Amino acid sequence: MPTPNPAALEFLLTRRSRPSKTLRQPAPDRAALMPILTAATRTPDHGKLEPWRLIVLERAALDRLAGLATRQGEKLGFDHDQTEKGRRQFADSPLCVAVIEVQRASDKVPVIEQSYSAGAVCLALLNAALAAGWGANWLSGWVGHDRGFVTAAFDLAENERVAGFIHLGTETSEPPERPRPDLDAIVTWVST
Repeated sequence: MPTPNPAALEFLLTRRSRPSKTLRQPAPDRAALMPILTAATRTPDHGKLEPWRLIVLERAALDRLAGLATRQGEKLGFDHDQTEKGRRQFADSPLCVAVIEVQRASDKVPVIEQSYSAGAVCLALLNAALAAGWGANWLSGWVGHDRGFVTAAFDLAENERVAGFIHLGTETSEPPERPRPDLDAIVTWVST
């Protein structure tokens, strides 16, 4: 017979990301962030490859990346709104953790499974921050996918890419609930 954890299940059934634009200081300090990072890395990892690493972006780094986003957006010919969206992701963030996927050579673990593991770290980090009482949001956007930006920002190796930016801080307003998937439309039961 399984041993239920009703509090954990209730958290998962009611969890809600907080819009990044509503997050403010204070953000978790290093001591508060360590258990969140520890929980995030207790994630499925076929082959124990650890196909990810974490970069904690504090205020000075976030300001540097905001400037870099402006310059890179202009270099790419983006319109003002698109460039500004990339800039604000860092300029407005109280604290951010960049989850970096590290694709490792393996005869047993396909690259796609390593990508899934990096995505699982993102979700685990988001949920751990929310469970610890912080507001959190998982973003990507052009600043997560443009090779020129991520190389300049993080000096990524060829086998690395950004899986997501997890922004953390104190929530200033609780978001309204949003529609959730219709399980009858997406679940298939197979009995034979």
